[in-house]
Amino acid sequence: MRMMLIIIICKIVYHLSKLAGKQGVTLAGLIALKLDRNILSKLSKQVRKKIIMVCGTNGKTTTNNLCALALRANGYKVIYNQTGSNMLNGIVACFVLNCNIFGKLDHDYACLEVDEASLRRIMPSCKADIMILTNLFRDQLDRYGEIDITMDLLKEGLSYSPDCELIINADDVLSKYFAYNTSLSYMTFGIKDKVVDSIDNDMKEGRFCKVCNHKMVYRFYHYSQLGDYYCPNCGFERGKIDVNGYDILYKDHCEVSVDNVRLVTNYKGFYNIYNILAASCLLIKENCSLEKFNSVLNHFEPENGRLEIFHINGVKVTLNLAKNPAGFNQNIALCTNDDTNKDIVIVINDNAQDGIDVSWLWDVDFDRFKMDKVDHFITSGTRFKDMQLRLKYVDIDSKAIEDFEEAFTYAIKNCHNKNLYILVNYTALYPAHVFLKKLERR
Repeated sequence: MRMMLIIIICKIVYHLSKLAGKQGVTLAGLIALKLDRNILSKLSKQVRKKIIMVCGTNGKTTTNNLCALALRANGYKVIYNQTGSNMLNGIVACFVLNCNIFGKLDHDYACLEVDEASLRRIMPSCKADIMILTNLFRDQLDRYGEIDITMDLLKEGLSYSPDCELIINADDVLSKYFAYNTSLSYMTFGIKDKVVDSIDNDMKEGRFCKVCNHKMVYRFYHYSQLGDYYCPNCGFERGKIDVNGYDILYKDHCEVSVDNVRLVTNYKGFYNIYNILAASCLLIKENCSLEKFNSVLNHFEPENGRLEIFHINGVKVTLNLAKNPAGFNQNIALCTNDDTNKDIVIVINDNAQDGIDVSWLWDVDFDRFKMDKVDHFITSGTRFKDMQLRLKYVDIDSKAIEDFEEAFTYAIKNCHNKNLYILVNYTALYPAHVFLKKLERR
């Protein structure tokens, strides 16, 4: 009866929050934990086959959603935190909102996107059978510190699940080192051959070997520290790739071949190739069909601000998350790959979930925008002046409008090229999504 009461209360709170225009997921999880601190352990143990956790700096939400949908296409019952609420309360809510009122789950897999700093709070109650590590980039210095601290947080979390198997991005020297430095078994995905002509100053991390501190040698790299690397001193290297992506297209849409299966989706961005490969690696590990995964990709529409498209008053509006240097540089590459004229709005907040230290903006290569066909820039958010100043230092003029709703309305009204990109960091993402949906319905 107690469990039934908790489930009913949380479901009511969630639906009332949705009616009020809020996500409601985090609040439902918070209430569940207040009423029963062991509820996550009780519910997660009911998953029949495996609990899969997706960690990493960038690409967690898309990778996690692809994994869940692909497993469903293969006939399994799967729960997943689709909205990207990836801290303890969000994980608890995922289980609570997917069970019946008697607290019973009927699922084969749980696919959970998990915040790296929250892994150690989640793992004691919900142990992962498989963890996918998408990449490791510098992110939110006031929350994570440098990458070594992020690795320590991941290692602490995984200590609660000593039988967990890893799926890692072999092209990322830091992810490979993390797996190499644990006692866990791991499977790798990556891109064996050179695809992107990357700019030399793009690499911000991974210049020195984490094993012996000698300078690394790259045969090539795609972006940031992702590529084909080796240490001439100790021999640490990318090595063999278990799941290789080849024959890649990524300009107008994404295509990649894996195990003689052509995987095609209608969304773009080179970094999304890695998301597809991560999900493919999981499917191969679980003996699932890549052909059925292709049917998922053919209908997959990015949600929650991940390359989400809106059509408002004749203007195509593309909303995307850009929350750290590596992610922002990939957003800039995405914009420059679009060879039509465009306007750009950048929204930067400094709330707790964003990281109150915005010095990372100076590590982004905004000067690349000068080579692009951008007619107008608008900066917005709580740190709109910081963003305007950062653009000024690369000789880019912009208009500053603090309120994001006012900024979006102005940008859409004055977007004569009918092509608008809106790049936002974390806490601006959901409000931006909601407001643009409202404008689209009008």
